[in-house]
Amino acid sequence: MALNARLELRQGQSLVITPQLQQAIKLLQLSNLELDAFVEAEIERNPLLTREDQDGDVVRDEPTAADVGSAEPSPDMAPGGRAEADLDVRHDDLYADASPGDRATGDAGDAAQTGPGDAGGAVDWSRATRGGSFDTDGEGLDGRLAHQETLTDRLTQQASMAGFTPPERIIAETLIGGVDDGGYLRLDLAETADRLGCPLERVEQVLTRLHGFEPTGVFARDVRECLYLQLREKDRCDPAMMALLDNLELVARRDFPGLRRACGVEDEDLRDMIKEIRALTPRPGAAFGSEPAVPVVPDVFVREDALVGWRVELNADTLPRLLVDQRYHALVSKGARTDQEKTFVADCMANASWLVKSLDQRAKTILKVSSEIVRQQDAFLAYGVEHLRPLNLKTVADAIGMHESTVSRVTSHKYIATPRGVFELKFFFTSAISACDGGASHSAEAVRHRIKAMIDAERGGDEVLSDDRIVDLLKDTGIEIARRTVAKYREAMRIPSSVDRKRRLNQAC
Repeated sequence: MALNARLELRQGQSLVITPQLQQAIKLLQLSNLELDAFVEAEIERNPLLTREDQDGDVVRDEPTAADVGSAEPSPDMAPGGRAEADLDVRHDDLYADASPGDRATGDAGDAAQTGPGDAGGAVDWSRATRGGSFDTDGEGLDGRLAHQETLTDRLTQQASMAGFTPPERIIAETLIGGVDDGGYLRLDLAETADRLGCPLERVEQVLTRLHGFEPTGVFARDVRECLYLQLREKDRCDPAMMALLDNLELVARRDFPGLRRACGVEDEDLRDMIKEIRALTPRPGAAFGSEPAVPVVPDVFVREDALVGWRVELNADTLPRLLVDQRYHALVSKGARTDQEKTFVADCMANASWLVKSLDQRAKTILKVSSEIVRQQDAFLAYGVEHLRPLNLKTVADAIGMHESTVSRVTSHKYIATPRGVFELKFFFTSAISACDGGASHSAEAVRHRIKAMIDAERGGDEVLSDDRIVDLLKDTGIEIARRTVAKYREAMRIPSSVDRKRRLNQAC
């Protein structure tokens, strides 16, 4: 069969994601803080955008028509830009970056501390030389006094006075950069030595000297080493104490008979050793400054109304008050002379108009999704978590005529303030657990709440409930659940097993 080239015309339909649609999708999944930063960046690059203050007045610096010639369009501005919007969404695990001390103490979710970036601009030497003036726009005296020393600052200061040779100083700075907020070393020594091109023994020698830095316990690679460094400073590393450090899992389980056998001490000595261990800190770096915690600002308010039931309202403080300055557009349009200037003004007008429409559509979509969630979970708002219904994205999407992906983006990083507290919208989406009698399913969150309530009501002795006993009690209330599911929920709530709970209750009595 002969091969030849030919031209063909084919007609078909396909979905094309335009830059405008990409921008609208990106706005949906932004939190209120990210949205505010995005809007500020758009105002900086688009002279036709301006904010409206609380009194309805337009807030902007008065520019001139000459500004048009000096401005240049940004390549990633939608809809006239060429670059595509970033649609990547990442969901990090709560303990993905937790230090060993976090896992040991149950703390997690601390943000990783990052250093300041380069300004990238020219330095105003006239302002820089006026340090100490109270009428400058810089940090000022109050800002300097409020500055909190970080763990990296303290370790770097000590390294500069430790008498390291230049190669050792490079190794020390590399190891300091691998210390997390809790004070633990998160670097692999073999990989670090290979990357720096030096013997592993030399890295270990530098690390040994760094173990003497303050606060005591920094540069440890696990909880045992952290506690060992603190005990070593107190000259308390006797064989019995070292045996106790080697059996920290028995301390966590309160297995005192096993600890007595491992350490070879009496009850009174064991109590003193455990008391001494508990006086140490598993996170020596926690006392230093880190990134400040950002309070949660709800995007939606839910209030009880005697006439309409539950009233759902958007938080106006989190909505950007953005306007297109038509007067300024008319001014710069008259001042545009070249084709490039006219094209830039037209692109800015199109971008500004589309952004304002996208923000308005985003607010309407959030309100629509939140209203449906409140309608589905009205029993929770009225009676509590035990009445939380099973809910998934498809149920909400079908009810409001949207796609599941849209509902997922809307509920990401959005919070709702209810009479029962502030919750992330994702909280209301829980899996279903079937009922024994074939009735309505139960929410997994409600079942977890019941399990916790049962365990909190324990009084010791025979009243301590095993996982099998909890399964039987839940079945009596019409909830069909497996024992392994009960164990999974219990461990997720960090509740010990029935054996450990019974031992603790008996000791308390």
